[in-house]
Amino acid sequence: MTSCTKDFEEINTNPNSPVSVQPSLLLRQVIYDFGENMSYEGFVAGDLLSQHRTALDFNLFDRHALKSPQLGGNPWPIFHTNLRDNEIILNQSRTVETFAVYEGPALILKAYMSAGLTDLFGDVPYFEAFNGVNGTVTPAYDLQEDIYQNENGILDNLDKGIAAINAYSDVIPLEGDILFNGDLSAWVRFANSLKIKHLLRISNQVNVSAALQTLFNEGNYITSNAQNAIFNFTNTDPNSFRLAQLRVGDFNNFVLSETMDAILTDLNDTRIETFFRPFSNSTTGEFNGLLNGIDPSETSVALADFSLAGTSFREDTSTLDANFITAWEVQFALAEAAARNLITADAQNLYETGVTLAFEYWNTDLPSDYLTSNAAFNAAGTTPVQQIVTQKWIANVINGYEGWIEYRRTGFPELRTISASFNNDLIPVRMPYPAEEEALNNENYTQAATATNDNSINVPVWWDE
Repeated sequence: MTSCTKDFEEINTNPNSPVSVQPSLLLRQVIYDFGENMSYEGFVAGDLLSQHRTALDFNLFDRHALKSPQLGGNPWPIFHTNLRDNEIILNQSRTVETFAVYEGPALILKAYMSAGLTDLFGDVPYFEAFNGVNGTVTPAYDLQEDIYQNENGILDNLDKGIAAINAYSDVIPLEGDILFNGDLSAWVRFANSLKIKHLLRISNQVNVSAALQTLFNEGNYITSNAQNAIFNFTNTDPNSFRLAQLRVGDFNNFVLSETMDAILTDLNDTRIETFFRPFSNSTTGEFNGLLNGIDPSETSVALADFSLAGTSFREDTSTLDANFITAWEVQFALAEAAARNLITADAQNLYETGVTLAFEYWNTDLPSDYLTSNAAFNAAGTTPVQQIVTQKWIANVINGYEGWIEYRRTGFPELRTISASFNNDLIPVRMPYPAEEEALNNENYTQAATATNDNSINVPVWWDE
C-alpha cells in the first residue's frame, strides 16, 4: 500500500538499452543486413530456382519443394525485418527536423525492398505492414498491382524519394550510407534505375512507354560500374561472403548447373572460369554441370565430377559485391525496352554496352569475337530479347532470384525440366507464403492462400498473368 512508484519509468529505464536508434546506424544496418542476407539467399536458393547452380545432396528446395527451405529459401523474414527497420528511419525523418535528409533514401529503399518482396510472392501485406510498433501486427494482404501503382506504392515512393532529395536544402549529411557514401545525387540515379527496371517488369500489364522514354532521354540513371548500387564484401569475418564462413561441406553442396554449363559453353563465355572452377577429375581444365533436382537416393554423383563455385565465392570474397542494381542491368533493361519498341533507342548498342559492363563487373576480359559470334545481338536461331535477357541472367549469378524472376517474366533463358521434381515437372512461378504467416496472421493469410489455389507455387503473379 505504501510502496513507492514515483519516477518508476526513469528508475526502470536501462541507459545501455536505448528505446530509439539513430537513423545513421539503422540505415547502415538495413543496407548491410539486406544485402548480405539476400546475397547468401541468392546463392543457396535463388541460384537453384534460376538454374545457375544445383545441389548435390538431399536438397528438397532444388526439387521444387519450396515449402521446405533448407540452407536458404525463406527470404520473407529478411524483407520484413529490414522493411520494418527502414520504416523507423522513414518515421524519424518526418518527425525530427535534423533527420530530414534520410527521408528520400528511406523511401527509395522501401520501394526497392517492397518490389523484391512482391515480385517473389505476389500479393503481400504492404499498406498496413512494417509498422508493428504503432500499427497492426496482422496486416491485410494487398494486390500486387496496387503495391506497384497506388499512392505510397513502389513507383510513387520512388518519385517521392527523388522529390524529397531534390527538396532537401540543409547541410546535415546523410550518414551510415554504405551504398553511396552520402552522395544524394547517387540516390536519385539509383531511384531512376529502379524505375526503369520496374516499369519494364510491369510492361505486359501497363503502358509504360512514355515513362520509360522520359527516363531514357533524361539519362540520369546508373551508367557505369563506378556508379553501381553495391557494397563490397571483404576476406575476413564478419564482412566476408557467408559461403566463406560456412563449413566446407555446405559450400561443396553447390555445383555448376547443367543449364548454366550449356549456355556458357554455347557462347564460348570466358566468365565460366570466374563463376566456377574445373571439376577435380578433369585432366584438361574442363567444366561440368549437373542437372538440377536430383534425388540422391536414386542417383549417385561424385563431387569430383562437377564444377564448384569459383574462388570469389569462398577463398577471395573481396572481389564479390552485395548487388542492389548495376549499370549492366539498367542497360539490358533499356535494350529490351528498345527491342520491344517501348522506347526509341538503339537496342543493339544498349545490349553491347550491357555485355561489356557485365564482363567488367565480373573482372573478366571480354573476348574480341564475343559480340560477333553466338552472343551477337542478331545471332542465328535467337531473338534480340532472348539474347538480352540471357545475358542479364548470366550476370545475375549471385542474384539468382532475379534470374528466376526474369525467366518467369520472359521465358528466357529456357530452363530445363529438373531430374526428380516434386512439382509435376513444372517450373515454379512464385514463392509460397511461409508457414509462420498461417500461424501468426491466419485470417489474412487464408484469404491470400485461397487466391493462389491454396498457396500454390504455380499461380502467376499479376505482372506475369
